[in-house]
Order: sequence, then C-alpha cells, then structure tokens
Amino acid sequence: MRIPLSWLRELAPNEASLDELMAVLSELGLPVESVTPIGDDLTGVVVAKVVEIDSIEGADKIRRVMVDTGGEELTQVVCGAWNFEVGAVVPFATVGTTLPGDFQIGKRKMKGVESSGMICASDELGLPGGDHSGIMLLPDDLPLGADFSEAMGITADVVIELEVNANRPDAMSVVGVARDVAARLGVPLRLPDPSLDAVGEADPISVEVIDAEGCPRFTARVVGDIAIGPSPAWIQHRLTLAGMRPINNVVDASNYVMLELGQPTHAYDLAKLPGRGLRVRRAQDGETLVTLDDVERRFSAEDLLICDAADTPIGIAGIMGGASSEVDDTTTEVLLEAADFDPLTISWTSKRLALRSEASARFEKGIDSGGIDRAVARFVELLRETGATASTTAADGGPGRPAPAPVRVRTARVNALLGTELGDSRIKDLLDPIGFATSVVEPGQLDVTIPTWRPDSAVEIDVVEEVARMHGYSAIDRTVPTSTLTGGLDAHQRDRRLVRQILVGAGASEAWTTTFVSEAELRRANQDPADAVVVSNPLVADESLLRTSLLPGLLRSLAYNASHRELGVWLFEVGNVFVQPPAGQQLPDEREVVAVALGGGDATDAVSVWNVLAEGLLLRDTRLEAAEAAGLHPTRTARILVDDEPVGFLGEVDPAVLDASAVPERVGWLEIDLRAVLRSPHGPDQLVPVSRFPSSDIDLSFEVDEATPAGAVLHTMRLAGVDLVVDAALFDVYRGPTVASGRRSLTYRVRFQAPDRTLTDEELSAARQGLIDAVEAAHPASLRG
Repeated sequence: MRIPLSWLRELAPNEASLDELMAVLSELGLPVESVTPIGDDLTGVVVAKVVEIDSIEGADKIRRVMVDTGGEELTQVVCGAWNFEVGAVVPFATVGTTLPGDFQIGKRKMKGVESSGMICASDELGLPGGDHSGIMLLPDDLPLGADFSEAMGITADVVIELEVNANRPDAMSVVGVARDVAARLGVPLRLPDPSLDAVGEADPISVEVIDAEGCPRFTARVVGDIAIGPSPAWIQHRLTLAGMRPINNVVDASNYVMLELGQPTHAYDLAKLPGRGLRVRRAQDGETLVTLDDVERRFSAEDLLICDAADTPIGIAGIMGGASSEVDDTTTEVLLEAADFDPLTISWTSKRLALRSEASARFEKGIDSGGIDRAVARFVELLRETGATASTTAADGGPGRPAPAPVRVRTARVNALLGTELGDSRIKDLLDPIGFATSVVEPGQLDVTIPTWRPDSAVEIDVVEEVARMHGYSAIDRTVPTSTLTGGLDAHQRDRRLVRQILVGAGASEAWTTTFVSEAELRRANQDPADAVVVSNPLVADESLLRTSLLPGLLRSLAYNASHRELGVWLFEVGNVFVQPPAGQQLPDEREVVAVALGGGDATDAVSVWNVLAEGLLLRDTRLEAAEAAGLHPTRTARILVDDEPVGFLGEVDPAVLDASAVPERVGWLEIDLRAVLRSPHGPDQLVPVSRFPSSDIDLSFEVDEATPAGAVLHTMRLAGVDLVVDAALFDVYRGPTVASGRRSLTYRVRFQAPDRTLTDEELSAARQGLIDAVEAAHPASLRG
C-alpha cells in the first residue's frame, strides 16, 4: 500500500518527523517497506508534444522524434519507446538536466542521429508506480514548455510503502492508516465529509440481488452530465504517487475513492445497459464474459456475476468489469455501483481465474459495509469538479449486514494476556479513537462495539490485540513465558542417538527402507508372510504387508549397491517391525529394532560390531549362545543375551537368501530389540572408578566340546570373578592332534585388579583357581596344561 505523506498528513495533521512517523507505523503493525522521496528536483523537465516520428536507417528498435517544447525550433531526439504517436504530450528532459539517480542528460549520437534530450518514462522521473515499458503520456491540455512539476501539480513529497497483512482490511485505505496514526499521535482525524447534492431525476433504474449470501448489499446511482476528459491535476498527481495511472475523470474518481476510503466502485456506461438495471447472481457453468482487459473468461457455478436487466453478464463481482459496458469518450451518463461482496467468494474466483485487481484485493479482506454511502458521495464530489451531477435516481438491493453486537471485554483478561496493569478508563481511551466504541458496564467489564471497517475483529481476543497495538508493544515489558515443558530429548531418545553415533563410528552408514514389503520379499528373506500384518489400504498393491524384520529392506539396499559395483557396503537402520498380535492383544506387536548389514563381512564382523556397541552403551552382562534365526546361516548364528534376556541375533545371512536377493557377497548380520537392550543396566551408571593399583594378566586354556559356545565360557568367568576380574577376552581357538576329537581349545586372557590394593600371589592363585572351578563345573570343560 503506497501512501503519499502529504495525503496522510492532510487526514491526520501532525508535525512528526519522517523517522518518528515510520516508528509509529511499525508499532501499529504497519511496517514500512520503503520510503521514496518525490519531486525534489525535476528542474529542466518540461512539457513537450511529439510532432514528427521517423525511422532511422539500419535501426529497428529506435526512432527519430521531433518534439515541440514551446520554443521557436523543434528539438530532435532518439527514442526507443513505441507506446506513443504523433500528437502525444510527454515529459521531456532538456540537455543539462539531472534526473533522479544522478542521471545526466546531454547530447549524443545514435546510429548517426544526434539526440538532444530525452523523452521520459515515469520511473525515470522517480514517480512511484511507474515502469520502463513506455513513455509517460500527459494530458493533452497542458501548456507546451511548461515546467513539468508545476504543470502536473507535483510538489516535494514522500511516498511511504506499507506492508498490510490480511487481518488489517482497513489499512488498505489512506483513511484507515490515518485513523491509526491520529489515534497514536493524539491528533484529530479529518475524515472526508462529502455532500451528494443530488439534483434532478433520471429515468428509473433497477437493482436485483439474487444471491444475498454473495452480495449482502448492492447500491447503484445515476450520475449525469458526464464529459469524459482528464481529471484535475491534483487528482492525477495523487493517483500517480499512490502507484495508479490516471486514465480519465470517471475512472480516476473511482480509483481515488478506493485508495482513500477502501471502497471499490465501478461505473457502467448507462447507455450500454439494456433495461437500465443490474442483477447480481451466481454464474452458470460454462458462461463467458470478455473483461476490460479483452480476455474472455469462463465461469463456474461458484462465481458471482453482475448482469444487466436482460441477465447478460457485464462484470465479475468485486474483480473486474466487462468490456461491453466500459466507459469511453462518448459516455455522458454512468450508473455507479458500490457494493459489499462476500470475501471468500471473491477470493475463490480471483484465484481460480488467476485474475487479481486492486478491487479484489480489498474485497478479499473485507470492506467497510457501513461506508458505502460515503464512498458514493465522495465519487460524485470528485466528479463534480469536471461538471458531473448526481441524480436522485438510485436503487439499493440486498439485506445488508446485521449491526455488530457489543463484545464483552474483561479488563483482568486484557492485563493477564498483555502483562500490563491497564484500568478501565485507559482501555476506553485507547479504543475509542480507532472507532471501537467502549462503555464501562461495571468495574472490570467493558462492552466494545466493533466498527464496520474492521470485519477482521469479532471476539474478545481481537479487541485485546487492538489494545496492545494502541498501547504500544514497546511499552509492554518483555518476559519469557513460563512452561512445565522445557524441551530436550528424553533418556530413550538420547540412547537411540548414541547407538547411531556408535554404529557410524564402527564404519556403517545409516539407511532408511520402507516399512511396506511384499509377500515375495519376505519369502526371499526366509520370513514367514503369515506372521506379517496386512495393510488394508496399501500405497502400492504389491507391498501390502508390514515388515517383520529389517532384513528384506537392507538386503534390497545391498543388492542395489552391488548392481552399481559398490561392494563391501556396511549399512544400519533404526526402525520398527511388526508381527501379528499375541492372544488377547488387539493391536499388532510393534518393536523398535536396530539392524546392521555388513556387506562383504561375516559372523566375526557381526560379533565385533556387537562388542563395539555393547562397550559403547556400557552394557555389563552380555553373552552369545548358538541359535538359529529365520534368514540367517544355520551354523553361524548366535542369540544375543543381555542380563540373561534374549535381545536379538547376530551371524551371517543364509547363502540361499543372498542368492534370492541378488547379493553377490557374504553379509554379516546383527539385529537387536532396541528397547529390550536399553531396559538393562547401561550407561555411565555402570562405570566404576579406575584402580590406581597394578593389574595382572593370566592366560587360561580350556578344552571344551564343539557345541560349547566360547561366549558361554567367557560369561561364566566374568560372573565367577566379579570382584577382581576387570577384563576377559578370547584370543585363540585351536583344533589339532593334541585336542580330542569333537572338542576344541579356547584360550582367554583374564585381567585381575583390585580397587584398593595390590593383589598378592596367594590372592591371584585363589582367584585363578576360582575361575577354573567355575568353568569346569558349568561346562564340559577341562583346563589344558
């Protein structure tokens, strides 16, 4: 929204500096986007008339133009614009002129033709709303050679461009902004008080509102004695500063009223209206209309149309008029429309047709339903300056909008929301100047009547916002809201993040695979589809099952990488798996698991990754035992136990599964129930102080049956030496002639250390014997010599 400072100060007289005014506007919720000084110095720019236009040999984008600047001789210039012909009146910058932007005008040659000056576009003169698409065309009656600024009534001014949000429809007018400024600065608001002064009676007209929901009110008035011509210079100047191009006195008066009061109006050439009437109705599907921009529009039943008395469309309600009833040079009598349309209807049609206008921008937000008559009188008053008169012939249709009911506002609620200590009288003093009529019903209880120009406000909280705006946000102390929710990760989320970090550190990359799988995928991974949960509305028909393991998805990823000659890829995923609910449970059994697929790896690699993960989580009691698992190698698989509770499996993927999945390499595998693992003691709580006393390492070799897991023996030693054993690890496996058939030798290195003393030889010997006795008692094992 562009507002000339002179216009704003005319309605809200004040002596505030420009910087102070910008601060006030920002405080009022109308931030300033730009400030443009206008007409500071256009000395040397004069009014000129084009008298000759000739082509230039060898040039197809520029022309030789002769202009009359009121002197004895014509002036020759070269111009690249094509939007004017002989007889056009234009602004002309003479040689020696300095235009805005420090652009110096001098003589120069183009294609051998000397150019002495420049015909100007509006943006070259620093006028807002102008562009560089063509020369600025001036009224034909301006005196040639006259100073451009004087002839156009341009005085030094400033154009302020504001950002207007959707909840401030009143700020789409100069009056709306001036009302806020006057209230904040404590100065009177000088509203236009136009007089209709209707004289004479024209032939009758009619208005019929078929769709009152789309058009609560529609008024029409006959304005006669029209002589189409240019508007007074002051109107043209203000329209130009506000970013609108002057067209003629009728169109300019309509645009001026829209900018000033926020009420769009439309003038129809009454001679082009069959039946001298207007009808407001919904469109019929497929109905068409050629609008003022000469484009044929096609409508649906949701669109609202303005039709003539013969029911022929002549305009799109609230958006754009039709070409058939356009005002032109022959117009002598117009029918002026001023209406109130439903914002949603206008918004929907505007977006569907991709047709947005200044009028639709205001109707979409909501206009002042109580200001329609003022807008009509203001239009007539402006047009009266060029000889027009208002007839007493008028028509009014539609039920109108109901009067707004008072809104009860609680002073305590206002202060609680804003953190202020305002009293009833102070709140009234803040609201009354902006039209929110306030009365004190009883102490702490106010009745506020919302003005018709604020359709965005309806309830108590809206009024509280107005109090905050007028009181000033800067006057409200800043506080940090208190809350019982301080944010952050919970313990499980922190542990899950730690698991990811550990696996990345182990050399794996995180993957994501889809939760939905097909029956064929499950069978390829040796998973039973009968265990899977069926999705009733799958995104892909073939993927109608929820995964029971992360194995199918990660194998698919490894196969994809292998097809691109990327082998040895290590991937991990944290995700949920689903199986059929157990008896008595309605919902599927859903578990969060972590799986690691080690491309090119084997069961040993899977054990190593598990050990890294267990050490990173500081799990105290873990062990492995031989087992079988679906999709894994039958003799290279182990069950993982933490605190004697099974939490998952590790090993190698079955070669048959790899072949079915198109994976050309061995794959180590680890899959654990994350929540089950994290339920066991883990983390920093398991740490113990580091002993400052020396440790002793002892190697123990046991001959055991092939069926005895090495991890089981290790687990037994850790339990037996809980007081003194600080570390134990398998470092050698031997099969040979010195070991009985069906048995193997397992050698462990055990570290003993006491937290408070140096262990004696007798203590070490007793501790060593205690481990030997425990292993031989728990397993078919014997110590090797």
